[in-house]
Amino acid sequence: MNDPQLQPEAIVIDVSLVRRLISAQFPRWAGLPIKPVAFDGWDNRTFHLGEHLKVRLPSAACYAGQVEKEYRWLPELAPLLPLPIPVPLAMGMPTGEYPWHWSVCPWLDGETAAVARIADLSQLAKDLAQFLSALQAVDGSGGPLPDQRNFFRGGPLQSYNAETRAAIMALQGEIDTDMVTEAWKTGLAATWHGTPVWLHGDVSAGNLLVKNSRLHAVIDFGCSAVGDPACDLVMAWIFFQGDSRAAFHAALPLDSATWQRARGWALWKALITLREHLHTDSLKAKTARRVIDEVLSEHRRR
Repeated sequence: MNDPQLQPEAIVIDVSLVRRLISAQFPRWAGLPIKPVAFDGWDNRTFHLGEHLKVRLPSAACYAGQVEKEYRWLPELAPLLPLPIPVPLAMGMPTGEYPWHWSVCPWLDGETAAVARIADLSQLAKDLAQFLSALQAVDGSGGPLPDQRNFFRGGPLQSYNAETRAAIMALQGEIDTDMVTEAWKTGLAATWHGTPVWLHGDVSAGNLLVKNSRLHAVIDFGCSAVGDPACDLVMAWIFFQGDSRAAFHAALPLDSATWQRARGWALWKALITLREHLHTDSLKAKTARRVIDEVLSEHRRR
């Protein structure tokens, strides 16, 4: 869900750099082979370290604070959650050639979630809902608050008002701008008044690992915070449909205002994606249009 307009800085993060960092700071792992992962993310560059470990290095300064947060909080969250999460084993220090903290974590088995890998989407929806419910139930006292370092995940939807309205204006003639604006205003008006709870901040297919067709682990807590859980619900429209969306909704004991804000988060993401890829990536544009249409369909029924 991170803003696609944030560009990684020009630091070469490769096997050679990782090998030097490991050798200098964690010599006990210096003899292990290092290779890039097959499918990398945006916020971090990730490498296999032997068979059972991975090294994660933030790709830009705007992601650098995520490492220390995960190192501080994931050991406390992990025992209270029903699925494995990647608790860091060690935190590397900045150096002259790499300026930010970095981490060594266990490698968790599984493949990123994809419809083709899942026999029962409704079951996956229920499993994800159970995980999020458990996460929200953890005491959030003293936890990290939403701010620019986690892109305001868990903060007010208003944080993305200017960007959303600019996207709506840019998409005149491509979408029903009046209805989209109405749905967006509805999300803004559904203000969060609850007790802040733990949230993941970037619940997406790429951060869910499946094994034997079931949800097996949840990774990448760099955008986690204590706040409004609405942003964690966008999978309802981005990934789930029909029965699986209904199962996800039914399994989460959240009020209607939270779901209204969640539709706002989904709308924001779909709008900026459509604006960026309207003429450059037909598949992403088509997916964004589908999300917008389904959010509007739900908005009309409420």
